[in-house]
Amino acid sequence: MVPPCHPWQGRRRWPDFALWRNRARMQRRIFVWFGVSILVTAFVVTAVTAGIERLRGPTAHAQWDGVQALVALQAAHVWADPRERDAWASDLSAQLGWALQLEDASGKELGRFGPPALHWMGTAAVVRDGVRVGTVRIQPFPHGKSGWMVLLALGLVVATLWAMSGRIAWKLAWPLEELTRVARDLGEGRLQSRFDVRHARGEVRSLAEVMNGMAERIERQLKEQRELLAAVSHELRTPLARIRLLLELGRSGDTSVLDQLEHEVLEMDALVGELLASARLDFSAMARLPLDAGDLGTRALERAALSPALLEVEGGPVTLEGDPTLLQRALSNLLENARVHGGGVTRLRVDAPDGVVRFAVEDAGPGLAGEGERVFHPFQRGQTSDGLGLGLALVRRIAEAHGGSAFAENRAGTGARVGFTVRAPSGAGAVSGPRTSHA
Repeated sequence: MVPPCHPWQGRRRWPDFALWRNRARMQRRIFVWFGVSILVTAFVVTAVTAGIERLRGPTAHAQWDGVQALVALQAAHVWADPRERDAWASDLSAQLGWALQLEDASGKELGRFGPPALHWMGTAAVVRDGVRVGTVRIQPFPHGKSGWMVLLALGLVVATLWAMSGRIAWKLAWPLEELTRVARDLGEGRLQSRFDVRHARGEVRSLAEVMNGMAERIERQLKEQRELLAAVSHELRTPLARIRLLLELGRSGDTSVLDQLEHEVLEMDALVGELLASARLDFSAMARLPLDAGDLGTRALERAALSPALLEVEGGPVTLEGDPTLLQRALSNLLENARVHGGGVTRLRVDAPDGVVRFAVEDAGPGLAGEGERVFHPFQRGQTSDGLGLGLALVRRIAEAHGGSAFAENRAGTGARVGFTVRAPSGAGAVSGPRTSHA
């Protein structure tokens, strides 16, 4: 398996710049829309809050007017006595932290109390007996601190929300752009490209794993197809060269070469048959037909010029569903493998244990000599084989396409047992009964 590469490794400069630009555009769009959403939400919340406040009672402006009226009323009671007036203003400023300025009727300043103020927020007219005798100027927030504090708090809130928006925008844009990059690389033939799933979460991680698996399968299949094409091209040259030589000998009047010519043609036909079976698996051109396992074994033995008496069906008739052409090819390859490498076929056994149908070919050879599952690898040749090494590999692929698997094991005593299983249809399988031979 090809290890996943870093998102910024293995790419050329200009595609990197284009990818960065596209990602920046997407992040910017998401970021701006988040910011607009925040502002719209703040506006709506403010409007709704103001509406609720209107329904609940007097507005803040009306309350402030009431505060100024109360200050004017209190000032009117103490205005005539400068000492009481100054004491009242000093106490009010100290208790509330306000800045106050007292003026007479002509606007002349009588005194200032509390911290300095740049401007006055409210003005309370002091009236006694219907005559305006002075003015009290009020600043509840000296030095304008309230406005700056409100703006600062608002700025912090907006900055925090927008920073979170930027993070969310990056989290949304990065996986999409990485998936786009991997898809583009695969489309351009760079099959080693992978999505780095270490930084992905949730559904994006699942999608990335599916895409990585797809890329690995495509890369593996193309690699196997290239190897197969190279091997087949090489293998076909040998029988073709022999055929040309045999034809030349035949033209000279030597008729004994016809048997050799037939052998070369049969060898090429077998190779083409394996390639066609492999192609049917690659393109999923499989049929699903109800079949009798005993009939499949009988026909396979007859085609291999072997006695049907070698077939043994355990437990009675065994049924399955599958592609008859592919299953016949798998059985033929097993029988040919036993003939070439195993000293001949001693038995073709069919049974149905645990809901699967099993075909096993037993031979009279020396055994597997520790090869085990390696015999099912593509291009794995035996010591006495001059073929391509696809026979047993094709058996395994056919078995897996039918929901089963291939197996190879040594038998007690001498010889090997090589075969495959096929998933039996529900409700089908072997009928209980004594062991019988299918002839």
